[in-house]
Amino acid sequence: MAEVEYFEDIAVGTTISVGPITVTREQVIDFAREYDPQPFHLSDEEAAQTHFGSLSASGWHTTALFMKMFVAHMQEHGARQQASLGALGVDELRWLRPVRPGDTLRGTSEVIETRASASRPERGIVRSKVTLFNQHNEPVMTMQPIAMVRTRPQ
Repeated sequence: MAEVEYFEDIAVGTTISVGPITVTREQVIDFAREYDPQPFHLSDEEAAQTHFGSLSASGWHTTALFMKMFVAHMQEHGARQQASLGALGVDELRWLRPVRPGDTLRGTSEVIETRASASRPERGIVRSKVTLFNQHNEPVMTMQPIAMVRTRPQ
């Protein structure tokens, strides 16, 4: 197992790449049916009547696909996952382009800020800028997750 990567080991500018993952029609419909059952996520005919023009994944599905790729990366490179304490939230979530069945997504996550917690000395706060791209290298989603990471034991 890799050595634990604590808050103090994380530098602004550090970038990781995640993916790829290909989105299937079945995944789009199954996710929508369960979590976002709007007609343009469920039916080609309904989607054709909207600005989407054809079936598109829910933005929440797109966000979940990034998380799936990110966690897979963390599991492969477990040093930081061992010190992860979850997240405080996400700022500036934007869905820039529709994600369609057949799209292949990949992403980057760049650390843009680190700061020690003022109230909890056992953790630090790490803000990242995430960009998710389709197979045409077009950004389809951006967001800024805010994670908590364990500090090095004294």
